[in-house]
Amino acid sequence: MQKGGWVMWPLLSLSVFSLGITIERVLFWSRVSGLAAKIRVGRLVEALRLGRRDEVVKMCEHSSQPEMMVALRMALDGADDGVAMAAAEIQRHRLERFSVLMSTIITASPMVGILGTVIGIIKSFQVLGAQTQLADPRGVSGGIGEALITTASGLTVALISLFPYMIFKGLADRAMGRMESVIAAAQTGLPKRPAPMQQSAGV
Repeated sequence: MQKGGWVMWPLLSLSVFSLGITIERVLFWSRVSGLAAKIRVGRLVEALRLGRRDEVVKMCEHSSQPEMMVALRMALDGADDGVAMAAAEIQRHRLERFSVLMSTIITASPMVGILGTVIGIIKSFQVLGAQTQLADPRGVSGGIGEALITTASGLTVALISLFPYMIFKGLADRAMGRMESVIAAAQTGLPKRPAPMQQSAGV
């Protein structure tokens, strides 16, 4: 941190943000994208195709899995396109949460590192310009070392953020595909409009 200069502090902040997002996303995907979750979606699709509305509600009412929440909304509010699009959009935001921030970290980290590189080179040239004879080469090498450290640090932060980002993006794309299967099954087996509420005998 000392050899890289003040630019290392923004890079440290970006790396902390990246680590925190990665941990949160790992916990999220471990809940909604495991083998058991995929088995539940398979049973859900079958129940939707057969029009078993009560069974679908029972399966989904206590679940936080995105596909289940979409199916529950369609079972309660009807399986028309408007309900499906609104429910899917809500879950898409859950699936892609922090993706913009991760993408920003991946893009910004090398640029911050390059900024440190430029600052380090400027410092080296200032040392060279201030002396007619270079008595101590450490003054120049310090600026060059700072430039190399910040560049390497920026690239490292970007790389360690890139791989989780791509994994999470792939998981989100597959979850969206399963959600589309759920919507198609719901529109096949469930009514387009919700069932009317039963009125009491006194009304």
